[in-house]
Amino acid sequence: MRFTVEAGSTTPPYEQLRMQVVDAVRDGRLAAGAKLPTVRALAEELGLAVNTVARAYRELEADGVVEGRGRNGTFVRATGDPVEQALQAAASAYADAVARLSVPTDAAVQAVERALGAR
Repeated sequence: MRFTVEAGSTTPPYEQLRMQVVDAVRDGRLAAGAKLPTVRALAEELGLAVNTVARAYRELEADGVVEGRGRNGTFVRATGDPVEQALQAAASAYADAVARLSVPTDAAVQAVERALGAR
């Protein structure tokens, strides 16, 4: 996921970043369990001060959109009822396994469809 900040905007950079993350979570471009770039890496990429990105992350965490896991990084939180949260967590774990195995997306989806069909 690529983030951008419009320098001439009347919206502060931290708020632009915060809104982009919220929108990406809402529309599914950032799934539960997705890891966000480190504060330093994103600040460097966007040409922003580290404190600007850190403020966006703090506000996202306060809003319950992301969770900081110390030195492990910042991750998108699962949302919704407990069943939805469990589903999101399972999907995220499966996506991680697919990536580790270098399985193409279409093959991974077919495997899920076969597994669901066998139930």
